[in-house]
Amino acid sequence: MQMNMVTTAFGFEGYRNVRNLGIVRGITVRSRSVVGNFVGSLQTLVGGNITVFTELCEHAREEAFNLMAQHAQQMGANAVIGMRYDANDVMDGVTEVLCYGTAVWIEPSGNPPA
Repeated sequence: MQMNMVTTAFGFEGYRNVRNLGIVRGITVRSRSVVGNFVGSLQTLVGGNITVFTELCEHAREEAFNLMAQHAQQMGANAVIGMRYDANDVMDGVTEVLCYGTAVWIEPSGNPPA
């Protein structure tokens, strides 16, 4: 699946949903390392963006997104609509990141976007 065929909207302009294949998801569970906690604690003293945690979150979202896209491909989809992220603490310092959406098969509608 092309990564540009994933949207938070419920359709693509100029395309029609031919078949709804169901919910797809990608889940990853991440923890902070001792070093990451230490560096993050130091960065909180200075203030601003805590880059070590930002990078951890971005990697977790990227992994969950890629797993969701793989799940959609396995179901025979060529697009995902209604994509969302969710995150929950599993325990102190351990977070689950979920990326989910609806796998669909889309085709051009014959009406090009304006």
